[in-house]
Amino acid sequence: MPVRNILHYILIKKLQISKKEALRQIENGAVCINSIIVTEDCYFQKTDEIYVANILLQKGEKRVQIAFYKPQGIETTLNEGISDNLKQILPFEEHLYPIGRLDKASEGLLLLTNDGQLYRELNHYGKTVEKEYIVEIDQTITTDFLTKMASGVEILGKTTLPCQIYAINESTFNIILTQGLNRQIRRMCYKLGCEVIYLKRIRIGDVTLGELQAGEWRMI
Repeated sequence: MPVRNILHYILIKKLQISKKEALRQIENGAVCINSIIVTEDCYFQKTDEIYVANILLQKGEKRVQIAFYKPQGIETTLNEGISDNLKQILPFEEHLYPIGRLDKASEGLLLLTNDGQLYRELNHYGKTVEKEYIVEIDQTITTDFLTKMASGVEILGKTTLPCQIYAINESTFNIILTQGLNRQIRRMCYKLGCEVIYLKRIRIGDVTLGELQAGEWRMI
């Protein structure tokens, strides 16, 4: 994070005090972030409310969480140097982070938020949040295929965690994962001798895609 997001920096800027005095106030418990007293220098988010001795230093932006249907052909990245990036199709003025990657060929539910803490928890800290998909493959689904997918497949040097899976028709299945290895479903299917020809995520945790169409969104 940039220096301006370190707690002592906002005290220096808003109160016109020295770094030494800013750190002293933090250590003495004079600073509250979201009504919680902090006694160590730390990073903060734009969504955090910050007080020093009842003086409001930052009101905090409204926390936004959005369900967005990522279309096929769009990369899950905000890097404008990459073609077909997510930022070029998002209709929001706020800087929103995508939670839950989908590869370019896949479509479906992404969560978008300006809440840095939520972003870190779901993207980086390995929370066991269920993610549900509809997948079509280029071969007929067999009982053996379902059993092996459910029990775990060795990819990327590790065996995937057990998952829930059932056939929808002869070539399409529903699968629920609690981990998010890179291109996991595609790699699992490839290891079992078939190729994914369609993949859509329909749920993350208790948030569903619902009636959204490609490119559409709704507030959560």
